[in-house]
Amino acid sequence: MPVYRDEGVVLRTHKLGEADRIVTLLTKTHGKVRAVAKGVRRTSSKFGARLEPFMVADIQFYQGRSLDTIQQAETIASYGADIVDDYARFTAANVMVETADKVTELESSSQQYLLLIGALRSLSRQEHPTELTLDSYLLRALSMAGWAPSFDACAKCGADGPHESFIVQLGGMVCTQCAPPGSAHIVPQVVLLLDALVRGEWDVAEAVPVEYWSKASALVSAYTQWHLERTLRSLEHVAR
Repeated sequence: MPVYRDEGVVLRTHKLGEADRIVTLLTKTHGKVRAVAKGVRRTSSKFGARLEPFMVADIQFYQGRSLDTIQQAETIASYGADIVDDYARFTAANVMVETADKVTELESSSQQYLLLIGALRSLSRQEHPTELTLDSYLLRALSMAGWAPSFDACAKCGADGPHESFIVQLGGMVCTQCAPPGSAHIVPQVVLLLDALVRGEWDVAEAVPVEYWSKASALVSAYTQWHLERTLRSLEHVAR
């Protein structure tokens, strides 16, 4: 069908010509969509503000040969206003949408869409500490894409834990026999935090002392970029 509707979250936008934009969205049922929003940079535009990053909208598309065209957009959720007012939340949200953009390049799913929407909503409402919200999203997005880290068993041989070394390239915690020489040991509090974040167990995660959060974040950042096989530019601006 040349015309279709879907709900989607705006990942990024690019200027096109004098008044148009190319909008990249992650939609609920059509995966990632790149579409032209004509005239949205004009002050008279009826729906330009509804197509800013982090916004969720019900959109009518016209299917084109290379790019679709956005014909209508109705706001479903406006997370952008609350997020952009706070630098930490803004940079975290940018990492989320960049990760969603990369992790859905080859294959998308409604679960990835719902996970991103939930993370942005939680971020905008400040339901949990910003850094934990970001790390939880990254771990869960990677898990949905087939790169779930192992915390209970050795990621290489499967031996039951607990183990002391987290090896990004091997997929998580590894036993002493599988750990490369000179591997750094990870304290149990960091492992507990990472496991709670991937499971969404917020009471457990927030009970871990703050001094361990940055250590966990460093591992999450390395793990994410290793499996995406590229550097996330937005991560450079996140205070860790």
